[in-house]
Amino acid sequence: MRVLDIDDLKAYYGKAIVLRGINLFVDEGETVAILGPNGAGKTTLLKSILGLVRTEGIIRFLGRDIAKLKTIDRIRMGISISPEGRHLFPNMSVEDNLILGARGNDYRDRLEFVYELFPEIRRRRNNPCKNLSGGEQQMVAIGRALMAEPTLLLMDEPSMGLAPIVINRIRDALLRIRGETGLTILMVEQNIRLAFEVSDRIYVLVKGDIVGEGTTDSLRGLEKQYFEQI
Repeated sequence: MRVLDIDDLKAYYGKAIVLRGINLFVDEGETVAILGPNGAGKTTLLKSILGLVRTEGIIRFLGRDIAKLKTIDRIRMGISISPEGRHLFPNMSVEDNLILGARGNDYRDRLEFVYELFPEIRRRRNNPCKNLSGGEQQMVAIGRALMAEPTLLLMDEPSMGLAPIVINRIRDALLRIRGETGLTILMVEQNIRLAFEVSDRIYVLVKGDIVGEGTTDSLRGLEKQYFEQI
């Protein structure tokens, strides 16, 4: 089943065009990565899917064109995001931040799954998020997005600013999420290695245009052609 299907998507900030006719799709259970340099439009693409910027074109989610829907309606349909910068509530506890992401009141099983995924934050469940390391905060941000039990998880630069050992923890968590839940994931990244390790397919975005796409296997060895600008 096709979870996300984008056709000729253009996105704007004011009169400036940022995305210039994007075509991409994500099938059920896939992890798809968007690679590209700073300023390529990667975050704008995620904002477009959520309805946070002005767009033209078609954005189908589970077969329905959602391009005219409000952001809250898209979220209610089953789209969740782990945003760049994490955007946690710093004075609230880890657990309270996680619960804020929950859909409905029956969230205990999902909370336990998040704690099993990230035992580091289980140990700090009562600590305010401002006292966590950057890696622990990223785990909370991912966990909060999972608490909504989404059909489609959007992830914006999950490895940004993290030490290699923490990036490996995030990688392991993503692989476990894929293996145990079959969740569909669209991930924006600059870490080429991480993207290749966790993704089924990759799109390369440069200056608002898709300049390359394919399975991870088919794109291996093409760094000079597609990835030297990242």
